[in-house]
Amino acid sequence: MNKIFNFLMLAGIVFVTGLSFDAAAAELSYKEISEAYYTSYRYETSGNIEDAIKAIQLVYSQYPDTYTVNNRLAHLYTLNKQYKNAVSHYKKAIQVLPNSMTPKLGLMYVYILSEQYKEVTKIGYQVLKVDYYNYFGNLRLAYALRKTGKTELSEKLLKKILALYPSDTLFLTELGLLYFEQDKWPSARAIMQDVLILDPENVSARQVLLAIKK
Repeated sequence: MNKIFNFLMLAGIVFVTGLSFDAAAAELSYKEISEAYYTSYRYETSGNIEDAIKAIQLVYSQYPDTYTVNNRLAHLYTLNKQYKNAVSHYKKAIQVLPNSMTPKLGLMYVYILSEQYKEVTKIGYQVLKVDYYNYFGNLRLAYALRKTGKTELSEKLLKKILALYPSDTLFLTELGLLYFEQDKWPSARAIMQDVLILDPENVSARQVLLAIKK
C-alpha cells in the first residue's frame, strides 16, 4: 500500500508539470489529490467502479482541464461501459497533451467495444505514424481492419509484430482468426495449435479448432 500511496503522491506532482494546474490558485492540496486517487484505485481494485468514479470526481470538479484526471475518468467509464463519457474524457486528455499515446490507445479500445471500427482505424494510423511498432496500436488496428474486411492490411500488421515477437499469443490468435475467417483452415489450424501450446486455456484457439473439426 505504501508503494501505491507514494506513486499517487507523485501523481499529485504531475499536475504541476504543464497540465493546467495552478498551484497558487489550488483549492485542493497535494494530499487531498493523492488521497482521492488512492481511494479511487482501491475502489477499482475491489470492483466498485461507481465509487471509484465518485472518488476522482472531487479532483475533476476543481481541475477539469488536466490530463491526468481526464485519462483516469476515461478509463473508469470504460470499465463501467459508459462509452460516450469515456470517449469525451479521452478526447479531453488528448487536447491537453496532443502527443500522448495513452488516451489514443484508450480511445481505440473504447471504439472497439462500441464497434466503431472506422474510428479505431483512424486513430490507429495516427498512433503508428508516431510509434510504428506500438504493441496495442498494431494489435487493435489489425483487429479493426479484420472487422472491416481489410484482410491484407491486417495480416501485414500482425506479421510485422510477429517477426519481432514470434510467440506472442495475442498476435498469433488474431492471425489465426484472420485465416479462419478467410477459410484458410490449414493455416488457421497450425497457428491455433501453436497458440494452445503456449496458452492452453486460450478460448479463441479452442473454438477455432473445434469449428474446423466440424
